[in-house]
Amino acid sequence: MVNPKGSSQSKICYRPIRPSDFDVLERIHGRLFPIRYESTFFQDVVHGREIVSWGAVDLSRPNGQSDELIGFVTARIVLAKESEIVDLLGYDSAKSDQTLVYVLTLGVVEAYRSLGIASSLIREVIKYASSISTCRAVYLHVISFNISAINLYKKMSFKCVRRLQGFYFINGQHYDSFLFVHYVNGGRSPCSPLELLSVIVSYMKSGFKAVAAKLCKNEVRKISRWEKCKESHSLVSLSTIPNKRNVAVECNGSEFV
Repeated sequence: MVNPKGSSQSKICYRPIRPSDFDVLERIHGRLFPIRYESTFFQDVVHGREIVSWGAVDLSRPNGQSDELIGFVTARIVLAKESEIVDLLGYDSAKSDQTLVYVLTLGVVEAYRSLGIASSLIREVIKYASSISTCRAVYLHVISFNISAINLYKKMSFKCVRRLQGFYFINGQHYDSFLFVHYVNGGRSPCSPLELLSVIVSYMKSGFKAVAAKLCKNEVRKISRWEKCKESHSLVSLSTIPNKRNVAVECNGSEFV
């Protein structure tokens, strides 16, 4: 297999997986995953039986390999009300048609890793989910020791919402799984108690600010009215005082004569 990491001539393209991809798809899954998939799974993938899929190929590969899969992603649509993350959606039971897209498998052969192929495949899934008006999220599981996959999903704005103890059982040993969710079409998680408290505090702060501003405005109006009243009173008082010269003359006359 040609290693493209040292070459800038690779031409990666993405297409739906086809029946002719069956053997390669099964072989790559066997190499990449410790979990063994039944032949019926691959039959469903290549024939599109309730599974959507995208494959990555390198058109620059020689010897008739230009259309051979070097990466893939498989997914299926599920009803939100029947999913394991229904409690993470703020699900509206009145909308029984709400759906999700669940990522089944994602893989890239070793020679083509770190080229952004996995990211591009996930973007295809997100774009597909976003095109379905009833879809609210894309979600998936990641085994706890797959650090590169965990970092990939975090980089692509997936949220780690749950850790599932002993989710995988591989070669006689249990492994934990992380559950990741990427919301689409306005989908969101319900408010946690902390988020709800934050909203309440924010609302109270804005309310207090509004009240304080109103009180301050009323106080300014009172001061303004008081100043006007004071000014008017001063003018009235001044009009009743005799001429200062006359006052002085009268005083001089009474005191010194």
